[in-house]
Amino acid sequence: MITQALLFALGLVTLVIGAEALVRGASRLAISFGVSPLVVGLTVVAFGTSAPEMAVSLGAALDGKPDLAIGNVVGSNIANVLLILGVSALIAPLLVAEQIIRQEIPIMIGASVLMVAMALDGMIGRVESGLLVVLVIGYTVFLIRQSRRASKETMDEFATEIPTSSWDRHWSVQLLLVAIGLAMLVLGADWLVTAAVTFARALGVSELVIGLTIVAVGTSMPEIATSIVAAVRGQRDIAVGNVVGSNVFNIFACIGATGLVASGGLPVSEAARNFDLWVMLAVAFACLPILMTGREIARWEGVVFLGYYAAYLAYLILAAQRHESLPAFSAAMLSYVIPLTVITVVVSVVRHQTMAPESRRS
Repeated sequence: MITQALLFALGLVTLVIGAEALVRGASRLAISFGVSPLVVGLTVVAFGTSAPEMAVSLGAALDGKPDLAIGNVVGSNIANVLLILGVSALIAPLLVAEQIIRQEIPIMIGASVLMVAMALDGMIGRVESGLLVVLVIGYTVFLIRQSRRASKETMDEFATEIPTSSWDRHWSVQLLLVAIGLAMLVLGADWLVTAAVTFARALGVSELVIGLTIVAVGTSMPEIATSIVAAVRGQRDIAVGNVVGSNVFNIFACIGATGLVASGGLPVSEAARNFDLWVMLAVAFACLPILMTGREIARWEGVVFLGYYAAYLAYLILAAQRHESLPAFSAAMLSYVIPLTVITVVVSVVRHQTMAPESRRS
């Protein structure tokens, strides 16, 4: 187990470093060919932070471990919203651009609904996977075209996210970084998947649970780092946009590509269909009332998000162990979480209504 723990840690570090090398090389290479920093920020950087999820899901599918592939994507999407936005909001209230509310979040919700619908029959087939790949290509083209109408403020904000240095200005160095990044992603994913499966067997839990928890949080490290740094710098669009864009990419690209390479399509376990996919969908919808009523995620709402994530992890652990306290915990969740959610939305609406007259007077 010690050897596997070291292998897991080494795989995680390799994934993070590989993603950083890939993002740096690809973003600098794109700029060298005349692509604007805004387009790079919306596509290369946002998608690059999801490269570990892509590598792990592809590796798991090729190794015949579809539960790990599904759990990694679903768990990462849940962690992106509840964990990353929760922590970022604690650092500083996240003011959200209107475009993210009107466009990006509905797209994320639509992608989540589509994945749940595809998975209901227990299989995401190759035709459905191909559709997801087509959608991510269309989404990327749409973002590139839309970026031409972006304001100077938005362009400047995304420009600060692109790494700048003198040693990697030549295209040959940038290509080398891309190659090294891809190689490290493949190697790190292999180590991480191998260790995760060993953990699952040793702990007596399913590969789905390992994918939803340890692997999901581990592969979300680039998003965590990017959003926290953006929150500290006050880059509101990047802090939230990175999470939303990553969730869309995880569904369209990661599930799409994984379903294409998996033999006979990507099977979805009954446990994921009965619970975890619906949690992912509920989490996507949870962003909508808070942002539509206040256009920000306040610190106390960040605490609520973190509380939800802690409760979700506790449920997974109790369910995996078939603990005797699981029924009582489930009843408590139904008794407190639903009312708490209603209260959160009501308070957000009241706060928005009281703040609106003041903003109009100012």
